[in-house]
Amino acid sequence: MIKAPDIYQLKITLNDIAPPVWRRIQVPDDLFLHDLHKVVQTVMGWENAHLHEFHKNGRIMGVSEEDEVPANFLDYTSIRLKDLLKKTGDQMSYVYDLGDHWEHDLELEKILLPDAQRYYPYCMEGQRNCPPEDCGGPAGYQNLLKVYNMPGHPDHDELLDWLDMEWEPEDFDLELTNVLLQENDFGCLPLITE
Repeated sequence: MIKAPDIYQLKITLNDIAPPVWRRIQVPDDLFLHDLHKVVQTVMGWENAHLHEFHKNGRIMGVSEEDEVPANFLDYTSIRLKDLLKKTGDQMSYVYDLGDHWEHDLELEKILLPDAQRYYPYCMEGQRNCPPEDCGGPAGYQNLLKVYNMPGHPDHDELLDWLDMEWEPEDFDLELTNVLLQENDFGCLPLITE
């Protein structure tokens, strides 16, 4: 009899943002990192428009577009989550958009038995919308929030035009997130290539 994978409960926190943007998810422990990337993209609300990497113990894991890669770089397509996080409290980081450098902490909070009534991955809870793409990293985002929250600011109308969408910093749609996670590629948008 084949044993079902354990379920990892992870807390994902976007670093250097106040107030914090975070999600709590449950995923199978045998999830490959390239699929975990898709889950993180969906639950955080990113658009999969930039390069990304996982970091753990001085190693960088991802896919490289370079001919030469550093000695500490590993192709992540054959690495499973349980290869890196083994016990509660273990952590690693995920960096999205190497220019803006959105660093996320991923912490293993619990190891659970699977619930036959639940589809995985599953987002349990979270707070706040992720920053808009290409807003300049954490410092740019903090400035964006300042202008966004000051209707009298000279750049306020221009910012709203740039956002060009119904974006609210406090919005997080848990129900929609879980619907997206059930789609192909866990609801992750196709990689944008230029």
